[in-house]
Amino acid sequence: KCEKSIDKCSALCYNIINRLNNDKRGNEMYSIGQTVLYGTNGVCNITDITTKKVGKISLEYYVLKPLCSNTSTLFVPTHNEQLVSKIRYVLTEDEIKNVLENLPECDEWNNNKFERAENFKGIIASADFLELVKLIRLIHIHEVQQYSHGKRLHISDERILKEAEKMVCDEVSFVLQIDRNSVIQLILK
Repeated sequence: KCEKSIDKCSALCYNIINRLNNDKRGNEMYSIGQTVLYGTNGVCNITDITTKKVGKISLEYYVLKPLCSNTSTLFVPTHNEQLVSKIRYVLTEDEIKNVLENLPECDEWNNNKFERAENFKGIIASADFLELVKLIRLIHIHEVQQYSHGKRLHISDERILKEAEKMVCDEVSFVLQIDRNSVIQLILK
């Protein structure tokens, strides 16, 4: 069963990556009106693509409006590959359901807090849905183990958990049209 689950997840990841790569259209990768995920800012609408003058140079920006904030507006320079790489299309309902129905086993907990922090930061930066779900499950399992010994999570693990949960909960609640609080229950089942 485990191998079958890994094969399904591998196929899903391949399909997602392939879809994202095929959707790129040169410099006009995203367009106004699209809903995307932007790093730890969560699900955003692209409300505009505008040009702003900085000194003597005119630069083009994606204008992103996070769905979870009425007051935030993000400007992402279209020419900055590092920042644009943090934008990705929101997954489809089928892609999300496939991941949640075929959750792989969690990795081993790394007791080296420095290595663990680097690994976790990499997962957050990648915004890879499957890896984020695995990360949330791993930290929750470790949290239960810590509580059973009268201990708490390390503060950096708590911070990473909150970031991962925000990213996943925003996307899943938006796509499946469910309450954010219900998402964690789906992940931890």
